[in-house]
Amino acid sequence: MTQTSASAEQNDKPVTVAVDLRKVSRVGAKPPLLDYLVSLWNYRHFMLYDARARVQTGNSRDRLGSAWLLLDPLLNGLGYFAIFGLLLNAGRGVENFIGYLIIGIFLFQMSSRSIVNGARVIRTNQNVIQAFNFPRATLAVAVNIRELLANIPVLIMMFLLVIFLAPVEEITWRWVLVIPAVLLQVLFNLGAGLVLAPVVAKFNDLVHIISFGMRFWMFTSCVMFSIERYNSVPWLKSAVEANPLYLLLTIVRESVLYAQTPVWQSWAGLSAWALGALVLGIVVFWKREESYAGNN
Repeated sequence: MTQTSASAEQNDKPVTVAVDLRKVSRVGAKPPLLDYLVSLWNYRHFMLYDARARVQTGNSRDRLGSAWLLLDPLLNGLGYFAIFGLLLNAGRGVENFIGYLIIGIFLFQMSSRSIVNGARVIRTNQNVIQAFNFPRATLAVAVNIRELLANIPVLIMMFLLVIFLAPVEEITWRWVLVIPAVLLQVLFNLGAGLVLAPVVAKFNDLVHIISFGMRFWMFTSCVMFSIERYNSVPWLKSAVEANPLYLLLTIVRESVLYAQTPVWQSWAGLSAWALGALVLGIVVFWKREESYAGNN
């Protein structure tokens, strides 16, 4: 395709300039999915820098600073232990209920924060989205990297509590299995956040429903009591056993507390949830890419 330019003249004769419009795209247009994924990889340094910076400044206004990363799940764990362990005796029949509860609270809170913050990522970054042109999914990925970095000391504290609080658990090679389990958890959290973010960007009130849903999810993931409490309702027990967070907690508890190698079905189920949520989340988020800068 050619276009005549009237601005360039030589010897009083018009000059014809060839312009290839095939590579010209509309500003802010959604790129093909493969190109979008490549652009995400190109922004990896930005995502890591943003995550590290936010971890360092997240509690900077508090006197105890980053210590709250450890104190928050620890205090929650003590509170739930007082209510469910001492008052309601929910730990009846659960071996090492203290460790059981610590693992449940620490890991569930990681998912809760990641999913809720991932769902709000468009709303909380509107100024950046409207000012710069970049793949918006980088913001959601940065949220999950930030939560992973912030929870490294939390996971270390979890291990220390399991080691030093009675009954003391033996350290085995199975403790290493926590690493792939947590990585699958991060992928699932990212996928869930990507699925929810476009909806929250359009209907901000949904954030309150998500927060309520996370509390309900905690009770259906056996964070504070055994799966045996669902024995009287077989269909509900089966649904809980397919729950991705229950699968995660089961893998970690068996590896750390009970010196058992988790069965392959648990790994397969958690992997399916993680990869399925991630693929669905990327596609859903990418399809709405052009609309994010227009949200108020």
